[in-house]
Amino acid sequence: MAKPKTPRRLIDGFAAFWAAPSLIWQTAFFLAPLLVLVSMSFWVVKNYRLTPDFVLSNWDRMFTRDYFWKAYVHTFELALLVAVLASVIAFPAAHYLAFKAKPSTRRWAMFLLITPFFTSYLVRVYSWKIILSTEGVLNVVFGWLGLGPFEMLNNTFGACVGYLTLCLPLVMLIQLFALSNVNRDLIGAAHNLGCGPLKTTLTVTIPAARVGLILAATFAFILSFGDYVSPAYLGGGKPPTMSILIVDQTKSGNNWPRASVVAVTMVVTLIVVLFGSLFAAYGKPGGRK
Repeated sequence: MAKPKTPRRLIDGFAAFWAAPSLIWQTAFFLAPLLVLVSMSFWVVKNYRLTPDFVLSNWDRMFTRDYFWKAYVHTFELALLVAVLASVIAFPAAHYLAFKAKPSTRRWAMFLLITPFFTSYLVRVYSWKIILSTEGVLNVVFGWLGLGPFEMLNNTFGACVGYLTLCLPLVMLIQLFALSNVNRDLIGAAHNLGCGPLKTTLTVTIPAARVGLILAATFAFILSFGDYVSPAYLGGGKPPTMSILIVDQTKSGNNWPRASVVAVTMVVTLIVVLFGSLFAAYGKPGGRK
């Protein structure tokens, strides 16, 4: 006679059933392509054709070249700069919306922050070329003030403007959600103890919203580190970023194995940064300090 299932076993089976789609999704759209990418990095190109093999020459070729490490450092520095800039720029607005604004104002602000994601990122970045070019809108205004013209395209400034176009609304939204969940009693207690607005923000609000603030900065870093559009169209591509290096490798002799080396390096870097951020936010991945 079959032993009847216990309620606990039924609950575990129910949970496993609903968790299966996410596991399938991760396997099909992340792990499988990543394994293909890793295996391709050991292949060779013969007569412009990819040939399965197992050689280390692609890794040796890329890791021993100065241009690879210059692109890596440049990309990392840009992404880190944008993560800091986006966090600093977004925080005052998110703080105001979370603590000062009316609920209706907050809802409209959230709607406006979500709206850019319904438009093409490429179109938004391309529109910045009209604004930032030497004969663009900003330089015309500066000309009326007797200033400029300034070079704002094909340099780091232009690339950062594009990166912020991509990640600033998302950073502000995440910060807004994090700050909205801060316990108001803690802030009230700080005020009762004589803390001013700045000291309350630094010693109470920011530590209480630490997890959301760190995750917002991490999203900005991840989006910027892998972006191709902004450094290519607004940054001029010089010096190249890692994403531009991938495109260059595929265009030069159809060298997908070397491009795979660059891509795998980027994925590993982002995984390390993500786990570092989770540790900084929670103390250890998956749990609070």
